[in-house]
Amino acid sequence: MRPRDVMAPDLGPALAPPPASAPAFRPAPVHAHITDAMKAPDLVRLGDNIVLARFETMKVYAALGAVRALLRAGRVVPGQTLVDSSSGIYALALAMACHRYGLRCHIVASTTVDAVMRAQLEVLGATVDQMPPSSSLRLDQERRVRHVRHLLAERPDFHWMRQYHDPVHYAGYGEFADLVAGALPDAELTVVGAVGTGASTGGLVQALRGSGRPVRLVGIQPFGSVTFGSERFSDPEAIIAGIGSSIPFENVRHELYDTLHWVDFRHAMAGAVGLLRDHAVFAGLSTGAAHLIASWEAALDPGRLHLVIGADTGHRYAERVFARHAEALDRSSLRPRRITDLAELRPPWSVMEWAGRAHQESGATPAEEVS
Repeated sequence: MRPRDVMAPDLGPALAPPPASAPAFRPAPVHAHITDAMKAPDLVRLGDNIVLARFETMKVYAALGAVRALLRAGRVVPGQTLVDSSSGIYALALAMACHRYGLRCHIVASTTVDAVMRAQLEVLGATVDQMPPSSSLRLDQERRVRHVRHLLAERPDFHWMRQYHDPVHYAGYGEFADLVAGALPDAELTVVGAVGTGASTGGLVQALRGSGRPVRLVGIQPFGSVTFGSERFSDPEAIIAGIGSSIPFENVRHELYDTLHWVDFRHAMAGAVGLLRDHAVFAGLSTGAAHLIASWEAALDPGRLHLVIGADTGHRYAERVFARHAEALDRSSLRPRRITDLAELRPPWSVMEWAGRAHQESGATPAEEVS
């Protein structure tokens, strides 16, 4: 039997001789704290005009930047307890920032925080109050808010971080913008990522635009989020709370966004499974949604480079997403519904040119009542 013909693998540019001006060896940095290592993403090319910025946990930028700014301003002091509610990755980032700067940390955790995450928080020295199972993410967030307010009434020395509302969380993303500018200096750029609390995509793009660079921002929302007006819908399988909101977030600056996509769980799952299958990248559902959407956007505009924001790894989705990989939709067959008004919004995937308009969520709750 003749052996099957096998194409020689593409070894890429790694074996090409380095430019004459390149140093023969560049030593790896030795970091003072693990947060310095974690905050820098891995940049991975997914296509001719798509690059992924893949983080272990992107919110290290938000937490470190916020804690440093608060310490410099004297709003918090070493030894003080910082408290906030979180569905997961911000909690870990805040616990690590507190570990680094000699602060105490108390987390009011969502019902979605798993045992692995909780164990990490507790070993890092954080105390954790976790909400009981809930029938809805909105109820879960509202319970967390009430509990934080109860804690503050008992312990006025606690500092409430208010990750959803305090603009201090934008501070750390200027460093990420510098990294992007250095790695991708000349390309016309579109950033594609989950809206979430607003600080990550908003902070990055605000800093890039502040340097004079024209950058498009494509935001992603799940159905059921109040942030960009899809609260009348529900997605029973949705476990992607980190990319949307069931209560208004003041840190979302709607005018920064050029285009909005809304996707359901099944489409985000298709993107996440496809990213692992096609590129061997194990990342979370928000990254999966961004991968799906960036692939569609990049095909429409091949002259622009599309930067996909990969906020965290896929570990907390292992059972509910990746173990079900056989159910994943074929990403290449999926297309969004184009709309021009929120009244036309429909699952499972819609896209609208937002064009930097302001937006007020319906039924907005005063900022001091939410977290």
